Amino acid sequence: MIPLLKLHQQAQQAERESAGERWQDYDLVWCHPDGRPVHAGQDWDEWKELLCLAEVDKDARVHDARHTAATLLIEQGVDISVVQEILGHSQLTTTKRCTHITATLSTEAAARVGRTLGLTATPDHGDRGVRPGH
Repeated sequence: MIPLLKLHQQAQQAERESAGERWQDYDLVWCHPDGRPVHAGQDWDEWKELLCLAEVDKDARVHDARHTAATLLIEQGVDISVVQEILGHSQLTTTKRCTHITATLSTEAAARVGRTLGLTATPDHGDRGVRPGH
């Protein structure tokens, strides 16, 4: 994270130089190219626009996207400690609270146990019937 912040600081210094006398120094990390503060609702408005463009019907918060990203990473087999690093959590327990057990994860877990035991679902009985070795 520190290298990214240093890059951001360099980019902001270039903006400061480019703005010259128009630069308004509020000593902010995130600001407009002239140093002015970003309006508190601006990020929210942009997020809502993205949801609309993506045709997402749910009135989701930005924080919900973090939970979705964490869950999708887990579903793709990414180790939870890697997800922890991506999300910037210092405690693994925090990351565990951000991930959710989905039908995909449950089905895959059940299938793994079935394969380990040599059990498979029979085509004519679906999930109700299993026969060893088939």
